[in-house]
Amino acid sequence: MTQHEDRALSILAAALEKEEKGRDFYKKASENCVNPLGKEIFKTLMVDEGAHVKRVKEIFDSLSKGQKWDTHWRNYKVENEDLQKLFRKRIETLGSRVEGDNSDLEAISIGLEMEQGAINFYEDQLSKASDPLEKEFATVMISEERGHFGALEDLKMYLENPESWFAEKERASFDG
Repeated sequence: MTQHEDRALSILAAALEKEEKGRDFYKKASENCVNPLGKEIFKTLMVDEGAHVKRVKEIFDSLSKGQKWDTHWRNYKVENEDLQKLFRKRIETLGSRVEGDNSDLEAISIGLEMEQGAINFYEDQLSKASDPLEKEFATVMISEERGHFGALEDLKMYLENPESWFAEKERASFDG
């Protein structure tokens, strides 16, 4: 096994650990979340992290068998647009009258830290990658993790101050 292959397997093992930790965290957060929108966002993030786990395992298994990077990992899709659609749809129903539970907000803060850590991790890997498919993988992961981060930021703002969220995101004006 070459040094490049050893590095890739080491990175993928670390990525797998991060993604499994994220999936497990979001599962627990979705079960404990009081706010219905938060519960749905956490469930969606859990599913996305599960797709990441499958994607990383696919690549790890392939490389550990001496195969080269291939495109099979693309089969495990994550649609960040789904998070945005879910958010908008639920907000239409909930409106600006919602409060965040402290435990929900704490889970969101932990999720934000995890997502930022994942973004940093994949950006570092992208800077070291030499294989075009490895670069594509890191770029896709960065994009998806940024989508997760953005959804959690929106959720946090919405729970802390729904009126501000509406003013910023919907460009609406409210009568006081």
